[in-house]
Amino acid sequence: MKAEDMSDKARAALCKLLQARFDKHPKRHPDIAWADVQARLDSADAAKLRALAAMEESGGEPDVVAQDAGSGEVMFCDCSAETPKGRRSVCYDREGLESRKEHRPEDSAVDMAAAMGIAMLTEEEYRALQQLGEFDLKTSSWVKTPVAIRKLGGALFCDRRYDTVFTYHNGAQSYYAVRGFRGLLKV
Repeated sequence: MKAEDMSDKARAALCKLLQARFDKHPKRHPDIAWADVQARLDSADAAKLRALAAMEESGGEPDVVAQDAGSGEVMFCDCSAETPKGRRSVCYDREGLESRKEHRPEDSAVDMAAAMGIAMLTEEEYRALQQLGEFDLKTSSWVKTPVAIRKLGGALFCDRRYDTVFTYHNGAQSYYAVRGFRGLLKV
């Protein structure tokens, strides 16, 4: 679906779903009022709404996790208990995907995030998310990898085990059924 193709009915349904999730999880955004979020959504361009819809459709369960005091932008992050189901079994990036000789996955995390119009979480953002709940107890999520590590063929991913958030490395070409990625969108 193109951003322009999102009907008023689809926008209203998305906002209703986001508000229900917002109301259900107040710990994620204690100092943010839904009226402020709704105002941002009402004035958002179609591409932002389409990105939120893509986060939802792929299983991300986006919710508000912060608000920029200066700009007023609200930050939506994937808050599904496990890495979004519709974004699993992917290599880290296009280079990693193309380096596979056989058994290539259909896509890469970096390409999917770009196509959706969202940013992949950094390790710091992933750790901040884990302060709001317990995520990825059975799965793991690729995180934005520093250029120096990527140049050497590696990529980073995180998960939560033993009540601790871990950061690991793997070859960027690897993929697993339980590894995907989480995204962030500023509206």
